[in-house]
Amino acid sequence: MPVPKNHFKSAIREDRLQIGLWLNMGEPLPAEIAGTAGFDWLVIDGEHGPNDLRSILTQLQALAAYPVEPVVRVPVSESWMIKQVLDIGARTILVPMVDSAEQARELVRAVRYPPRGIRGVGAAVGRASAFNAVADYADTAADEICLLVQAETMAAIADLENIAAVEGVDGVFIGPADLSADMGYLGRMEAPEVQEVIEKAIATITGAGKAAGILTFSESLNRRYIDLGARFVAVGADVTEFAAALRGLASRYGRGGAPAGKPAGY
Repeated sequence: MPVPKNHFKSAIREDRLQIGLWLNMGEPLPAEIAGTAGFDWLVIDGEHGPNDLRSILTQLQALAAYPVEPVVRVPVSESWMIKQVLDIGARTILVPMVDSAEQARELVRAVRYPPRGIRGVGAAVGRASAFNAVADYADTAADEICLLVQAETMAAIADLENIAAVEGVDGVFIGPADLSADMGYLGRMEAPEVQEVIEKAIATITGAGKAAGILTFSESLNRRYIDLGARFVAVGADVTEFAAALRGLASRYGRGGAPAGKPAGY
């Protein structure tokens, strides 16, 4: 059997819009529910969600039956973490806090086997190769692996053109919450100064021929970024949607306090 096609990777390369959702609950059942909702991609969040390798695995398994691409965000840009996540079957990796083109090049090497990279060879015993049912996995895996890097500091913005130009980086995701904090606007990503940087960043990424991505909890901002050319846009998170629905239900019966405000984004 061949390596399964990564339709998300194909879509962003072909400039087709992909709408996504963040999964922060760390459990397979809500992940599977999200898998039925119709999103194009779902982020299993290893950075800010209560996830470890086994919980990521169970969510990948839960989503396997649905036409949605699981994107695994690793906590940090460590090659050993990326190796483990790839071996359990993740095909699309999102790496936070990528501040330079040099770091991006090292991440490309982390998702490729020697001699083109440094990924350890061991997927024959893992889920990635369907437990060695994909006989040519080592030769063809890189074709369907999608690497997304996050630009979320002013250091990354300063080197953004070079980051986006790295061969093997499929998309650059702007992290508006961390970026706004780094600019001195903690919790205020809607500030005009922050928005100017984000809009220029989208133009830089798309101008380099790469897909631009972002997550906010503001529909108006998300639609603005889509109009500017962002092509993988996450529009919410399971935790915030679940919390808002339950608090709204309780409040209709006179229970609970005022609903909490939505965060700006990741």
